[in-house]
Order: sequence, then structure tokens, then C-alpha cells
Amino acid sequence: MSAAGWMLVAAPVAALVLLTALLRPRAAGVVAPHRLGVVRAALLTGAFAVLTVEVLGALDALTLPAFALVWLLFVAGFAVAAGRRRDPGAPPAAVAGSRRAVLVGAAVGGPPADHPTLGAASGPPPADAPATVRGGVAALLTGWADRLTHLRRTATRGERLLAGTVLAVVLIELVVALLAEPNNFDSQTYHLPKVEHWVAQGSLEFWPTAIHRQVTIPPGAEYLLLHLRLFTGGDTLHNLVQWAAGIGCLLVATRITAQLGGGRRAQLVTAFLLATTPMVALQATSTQTDLVAAAWAACAATLVLDGLHRRAGLTDALALGAATGLTALTKTSGLIAVGPLLLLWGLAQLRLARRPAAGTADRAAPTGARQVARTVGGSLLVLLVAATVVGPFLARETAEFGHPLGPPRLRESIPMERHDPAAVLVNALRIGHTAFDTPLAPLRAGTASAIMDGSRAIGVDPQDRAITFGREVFPVPAWYPDEDRVAFPLAGALALVGAVVALARPRRVVPGRAGTLRAYAGVVVGAVVLHTAMIKWQPWGNRLLLYALVLAVPLAGLWVDVVLRRRAGAGRLSVAAGLVVTVLATSALAGVLALSYGFPRRLVGTGSVFTTGEWDTRFLRRPQWADEFRWAASAVRASDARRIGLVQQNDNWEYPWWLLLRDDDGRSPELVALQSVLPDRPPADPTSVDAIVCTGPRTQCARFVPAGWTIGYRDHVGYALPPNR
Repeated sequence: MSAAGWMLVAAPVAALVLLTALLRPRAAGVVAPHRLGVVRAALLTGAFAVLTVEVLGALDALTLPAFALVWLLFVAGFAVAAGRRRDPGAPPAAVAGSRRAVLVGAAVGGPPADHPTLGAASGPPPADAPATVRGGVAALLTGWADRLTHLRRTATRGERLLAGTVLAVVLIELVVALLAEPNNFDSQTYHLPKVEHWVAQGSLEFWPTAIHRQVTIPPGAEYLLLHLRLFTGGDTLHNLVQWAAGIGCLLVATRITAQLGGGRRAQLVTAFLLATTPMVALQATSTQTDLVAAAWAACAATLVLDGLHRRAGLTDALALGAATGLTALTKTSGLIAVGPLLLLWGLAQLRLARRPAAGTADRAAPTGARQVARTVGGSLLVLLVAATVVGPFLARETAEFGHPLGPPRLRESIPMERHDPAAVLVNALRIGHTAFDTPLAPLRAGTASAIMDGSRAIGVDPQDRAITFGREVFPVPAWYPDEDRVAFPLAGALALVGAVVALARPRRVVPGRAGTLRAYAGVVVGAVVLHTAMIKWQPWGNRLLLYALVLAVPLAGLWVDVVLRRRAGAGRLSVAAGLVVTVLATSALAGVLALSYGFPRRLVGTGSVFTTGEWDTRFLRRPQWADEFRWAASAVRASDARRIGLVQQNDNWEYPWWLLLRDDDGRSPELVALQSVLPDRPPADPTSVDAIVCTGPRTQCARFVPAGWTIGYRDHVGYALPPNR
């Protein structure tokens, strides 16, 4: 990558830092204001990236110069604003001294472990801070440094161990993300090919294809990848989008824990459980999209919790709308949680609107109808912003397929087609079995058998196609650390217990915020129930639940913290606390094993990122295909073909062709589909191409090869050339 490319890649990072400094709240009483600044900055940067793609795509200008100009203007504008930003004031020196111990712990751990509340963990910098660092980026960086210093000085041994583990996991993930080439199965089929199509045609217009997911699946994460693709000219940094989303999930989950009343240890436990969950650790090094969706949904959740106790302003409504729109544009399943969260936010805002403003004695003063109208307007603004973000894609879907959710085959393959209580119960049990799977084969077989026998007893076929994706068969092993299906029994079990306790005995967890905790736990549990009633069971369904896991882990962190505070005697942990410590240690081991031996990216063993070549890494999912793709591509390149036809099936790999058939100067090849599942997008005529490349059965390929052409074929990959080539 060129020096100019590196500078452009730095633009989104610089924008995030500048916006965090600008959007970090200064008002007293805001929980973890630095993390809220990061949330706001991420949402604005994400919305800008999405709208940039939409606008430039509409202008047929998805090109490097256009993207470079837009980003440089974006960063320059906010750099000027950040340079002029100053805090409006500072607390009196006497107050600053007493508040500093709480303030400096907010970014990483909130208040000290023995601090009962979080209300003071906010506010402007100390009065004795130099004027040159009391605002803008300098204040932001100084604040983070102070908080890290305070954590290092005041943390217990256990807290240091938790924080150190999280940091080590994140850094190891970064190494893997940078060293490993993208090799996610779905990315080879449709995530990355759609990015290449956009680059090749310079617009977002749909194209003929045999793989409908290239145009029907929401493209939010791929929009972010498009920026990196244009900046770098390749996929070297593609894994960093999910890695950054993983960091975002950690920051937001810990802030949610703080908002629910958790202290530093509870927040560190939350981060620890989430970071060491194998599904999170593996996805953080991939080009899958589930962590991105989970991060946006978590942003919505933390903004909603802010709105439970204070009236939302313009910034809050804009941010919540952006979080909703980005979730919908990345993975619509995330709306299963965001929808109930928005309902909770709206009800809380209406309740607050009926209260008199601070210092107003008359309940009927300007707070009544005016505040209710303001709340309704804020809710409409949230929906308007969300529609602005996701609307253009939905409009294209509607124009192409007559429905905003795409063609019937998509709407019927994943959503449940039965909603009677018995079918929903069976679906929930199967999803739960896969999510909590363990390496204990007798346990897995026994519970699966009980679920299938029980479902038949209540008149439901456990393999009913109306509640089961495609032709898949329940059960499947899901304990192995594979990015697409690995279970999360430890974090899931702790989150389940935490949710039950939060609903039944919230005052035992956070006495001062029992209502907030119960409401949040109710929304999370409701989202999981809705998920099981709306999404069919599938072998890789665990990754579809990732958004719910991220939202639920704070409940686990709070409960674990309560258990660890209880002692059976002086200096001795209770039996429950000892069990929890054992689970935490096991979770750490699971995270380490996932990074070390996980699939398809690992540190050691066969397929290690340190010992496996680039091309072999890309084909770790299907190593037998690697030589076949190269063999066919070499023959086509030797023929000097310019326009190349594609023959493939819905789940075949297209992305390798985009890499192997590029021009010597790196320009995208002209690849056209000879099949199309889009009714209004006819495929190319086979006689109009210079060569044909195929994946799948030879018989399928032969149907599209003109008479007299020469066909070369191996087991899975083939090509065809005309007589004159």
C-alpha cells in the first residue's frame, strides 16, 4: 500500500478521535462520558461512511479520488472545530480534589471498587488543569492517560488480571487480523464480491448474479469495507473492521454495566467475559458482519439507558437514530433488540416529559403538553435519521423485488413460518441447545434426544422445514471453536443467571437502580424470546445471536460482582464465589484456545497465520479448491481474455476470481454472470465473453458453454475457451 493509502486509512481514525473530543459530554451526572463520546463519534463516523457510499454511488463516483476528497474535507472540518473547542468551565478547586478519584476511573473502570454510585463519575476536568489541555483532543488524551494511571495504581490483583487478559486478547486479535488474509466462507461467496462489483462498476446498481445474497443481504458492513478497499487497493486491512467493532462492543458493554450501577470490577468482569467468548474472539479477526451489527445495537442500548433518567436532546435523538439505521443496514436481526429498546426509550421520555422541569413547582407549567410534543418530535427524528441511513438500500430492494426485505426466497428461508406456541417452544429449545453446546458428547446427545422426543410428544416435527433453515438437520456439534458456529455456554450461562436475578431480585444487585436494571433485563430477555419466535434454527445460528449476547453480558458482570463481594468467612470466598472464579478461569482458557486453535484463523498448528502462505490461508475452509482456482485462472489469463463469464451456484465462491483475474496493474477484471436470479437483470450472453470460469458440477457449466469451445475441468473448478484462444 502506498504512503497516500496509509494517510487515507488514517482519516477515519483521526475523525473518530476528533469527534470523540468534540462530542464528549461536559455536563455533570453523565456516566462514563469518555465512552459516550466514543459512541457518538463512532455513530457519526459510521453514518458519514454509509451516506458517502450512497451519495457517491448515486453519482456513479465510487472511486478513490472522490472518497479521498470527501474524507479529507470531513477530517479537516472537524479538526478546526476540535481545535477551537474549550470546556465552558471547571468545578471549584475544593470539589475537583474530592471528585478526581472517581473521575479518573470512569473510562476503564468507573468509580473505585468501594464506591457505591456512579453519579459523580463525570464532569469537566479539574480546575488546576492547564488551559491548553482543558478542551479538544489534548483533554481527551490526557483524560484517558489519567484514568489508565489511576487504574494501574489502585486496582486489585484480580482487577489487574482481568484488565491484562482483556488487553492481551485484543492485541493478539489485532496480530491475527493483520496477518491473516480474509477467509470467511460467506465473505468468499457474497460479502467481498459485492465490494468488488461496486468498485468495478463505480455505483451501487444491482447486477445479474446467481448468488442473490450479493444484492439482497443488507450491506452496512460492506460499505465500511469499500472505503478500505479503495484506500488500499486490496483486502489487507479488511479484518480490522470487525476488530474495531469488537473494541466497540467491549467499550459499550462496560458502559452499560456502569449505567446499570456496576463499579469498576463489574465492568472489568463484563469486558473479560465478552473478550474471552470464543465467538467474539474469532469474529474479531474476520470479515464476517455479526460483530459490526452487535456494536451498533449496543450503541443503541447505551443511548436508551441514558434516556431512562434524563430528557433527550437533539444530539441524543440524532445518535439513537443513527444507531438504529446502522443496525438495520448491517443486519436486520439486530432490530429484534433495538425495536424493544426504542419502545422503552419512548415510554421513559414520555414519563419524564410529564414531570416538572428542575426548579419548577407547578406541575402544569411549560412541562406538560409542550414537553410531550417535544418527546414525540424527538421520536420522529429518531425514525427519520434511521430511515435516512437505511432508506436508500430499502428503496433499491423495493424497486428490484417489490418488497423492502427482498425476494420471497430470502423472506421465507430465515424467518419462522410457524408461530404457534409449540413450534416456537421447540425452536427455542433447539437454539438454546446449540448456543450452550459443550464438548461433553453424552450431555449433548442426551439433551438433543430429550428435545426431539419432547417435540414429537407435543406434535412438532423437530426437523420441520417451517422452523428449520434449508435442509439442515438438528442437532449439530457447536462446541468446536469455529467462527461460524461456536457455542458460548460460559458467558451465556452467566448472562442467563444474571438476567434471572435482575428480574427477580434487582435490589440485591444494584439497590439504587433496581427499576432500571429490571427494565433493561426485561428488554434483553424479550429480545431473545422474540429471536426464537422469528428466526429459524440453523447450525450457524449462534453468530446470529451475537448481538443479544453482547447486550446480555453486562447482566452477567453485575451478578458476578455481587457474588464476589460475598464472603463465607474472613478472607475466604463462598462456594458460589469459588464456582464463579472457576468459570472465569475456564472462560479465559476458552478464549486462549479459540485464538490459538480456532478456525479458520489460528496462531499455532496446521493453518497457523505465521506458517501458512497467503493463498493457502484464503482456502483453509476448502484447501482442495486452492490449486483448482489457480489452474483455471492461469489458463484464462494466458488466453488474454478481457470479458469473462461466471457460472456458479448460490453458495459457491466468487471472490477468488476477482483476485486471480485482476490486471497486472491491479485493476478489477470484467466479470459478468451467465446466470441471474434477478428477474429484471438478464445474464450476459455466453457468446459475448472471451472465456468462462465455473464452480460446481461440470454438467451445470457445460449448459452455458457455446458449441465448439474447449472445456477444462477438475473436481470443482473449470474453465472454457473459444476455439481462437
